[in-house]
Amino acid sequence: MTSNAESGPLSGNGRVGASGPTPSLWLHLLKLSSIASACGLLLCAVPAMLLDGVTGVLSSTSGGLLVMLFFGISLLVGHFVGRSNPSGAIGMFVATYFVKVVGFAVVLFVVGAPQWLDGRWFVAGAVTAVVLWQAAEIYGFSKARLQIYNDPEPKENPDA
Repeated sequence: MTSNAESGPLSGNGRVGASGPTPSLWLHLLKLSSIASACGLLLCAVPAMLLDGVTGVLSSTSGGLLVMLFFGISLLVGHFVGRSNPSGAIGMFVATYFVKVVGFAVVLFVVGAPQWLDGRWFVAGAVTAVVLWQAAEIYGFSKARLQIYNDPEPKENPDA
């Protein structure tokens, strides 16, 4: 049986570098997600400004920034906990999520909504930030290189 596939480039004797895990995964996700959400908030601010003026812009921006703060805390916790205990990062995500939900709920009920806040634009900014943040996180995780196994330590050359 013969193949009609081209052979491609010849193998060389050059060293092929090992590809390791993505450095600082959580900070990379924070940057990527923050940029995506901020761009979405800028786009959300345009119709808010045209329809309801500065109040609409402040409302949509504050809704989006609250979401970004909410998710950003988790990624920062993942970064700091993941450096010393990578397998414990997920457990800390769960604990942090519970604390954030209860904490933000208490703040919202105690402080309440300011008079200038337009609820529709607040929700529009929050939803925009959530959707774009999650999409950016999914994209970032899909491109991340996670090391599953410990690489063997290089052996010392006894001949040298």
